[in-house]
Amino acid sequence: MTRLVILGKQGAGKGTQCALLVKHYGIPHISTGDMLRAAVAEGTDLGLQAKEVMEAGELVSDDLILGIVRERLAQPDAQLGFLLDGFPRTDVQARELTAMLAPEAIDVAIDIEVPDNVVTERMSARGRTDDTPEAIQRRLEIYQTETVPLLEFFSSQGILISVDGLGTEDEVQDRIVAATERNR
Repeated sequence: MTRLVILGKQGAGKGTQCALLVKHYGIPHISTGDMLRAAVAEGTDLGLQAKEVMEAGELVSDDLILGIVRERLAQPDAQLGFLLDGFPRTDVQARELTAMLAPEAIDVAIDIEVPDNVVTERMSARGRTDDTPEAIQRRLEIYQTETVPLLEFFSSQGILISVDGLGTEDEVQDRIVAATERNR
């Protein structure tokens, strides 16, 4: 069983590495964005609640996202492991996830480290209209306020591994797999 959480700044290469890791380990890639869209599309009670919140332009509450994650992790394909992407986002969510999975837990939380100037360059090069210098700076600020405490939480659990996110896709994946295997 392999249970992973992937973290990193926007532009760090999380999406690329998720695709490679789920193929390598044969586990589902569980993204909160995908889960929210699926719950809404399926019309579940939690999905209908999430739709209402999202249509109002609000952020989905911890309780709501935790309910959706709980539903998703109960599905058969997640019983042999999973890769969580975009969740948890806060210390509260991380603590609730740990309680939800008890007595088992997350095997490894992977932080893909890429310097701010590199992720800024990568995001600027994507050519998306929402990748303005101001928006990119705001995302980096949110990472500092929301994700850094999460890194501290996973570090205190002894499961955080930080991996250099610079290099080719294969080089970064090799580092992640090697570090994961050492820390499981």
